[in-house]
Amino acid sequence: MIVLKNVTCGYQDFPVLQDISLQIESGEFCALLGPNGAGKSTLLYTIMGYLKPSEGSVTIFGKEIASVKHSWLAKQLAFVPQETRSEFDHTVQETVLMGRYPYLGLLQSYSSEDFDTVDSVLEELKLLELKHRWLSEISGGEKQRVLIARALVQQTPFILLDESLSQLDINYQIEIMKLLKAIHSKENKTVLIVSHNLNLAANYAERLIFLKEGKILAAGKPELLMQKETLKELFTIELDIMQNPHSGRPNIIYP
Repeated sequence: MIVLKNVTCGYQDFPVLQDISLQIESGEFCALLGPNGAGKSTLLYTIMGYLKPSEGSVTIFGKEIASVKHSWLAKQLAFVPQETRSEFDHTVQETVLMGRYPYLGLLQSYSSEDFDTVDSVLEELKLLELKHRWLSEISGGEKQRVLIARALVQQTPFILLDESLSQLDINYQIEIMKLLKAIHSKENKTVLIVSHNLNLAANYAERLIFLKEGKILAAGKPELLMQKETLKELFTIELDIMQNPHSGRPNIIYP
């Protein structure tokens, strides 16, 4: 499990997160939601160890991330950013293979099993025919699916996604959420995804975490949090709620 205890964290002298305490159980599917500037990405960066808390602690399976080796952490957490930027161009296959790096020994090359794992995930994400294409040649949405594929081949117990579906067409957003849900169910993976799509999050996540002004406003099942009063406090707008006839989950109706 991931445990944040009284975490305050930010950039230089500006604390974005303030006294955050949160526990994410192994095998949960959680969605982190909130307005822009609430600290959602900062929370993920803190869990990943990219940012060091000025106060409090972050532990994974009881180990403080500040004291563990990067190689161990890379076998626990896979991270999908909003976008990728690199000075060097890589093929789709090369990029996804990077997810297997934590399992390479010293001076060891990728094995046939690594390549088979990559091909299997690329096929599942409908990217197999692009595997020899350069990243610079494919669309933004396709690049995002490549980053998700890289995280999946890393085969970690935790997958963290930072608004990773925002550049995808709605059909691919739904497909990826279904895939994440299937992997979560089949392999008992823990998924934490930052999203701006309330309805998509409510339909697939088991627990929603509402973040506002660097603090947790509420956390719980979609049925409990998708309430007019709670959403108004989070987004300062009046929203109506209805039951999705397909998922049975609460969804919002925009005014």
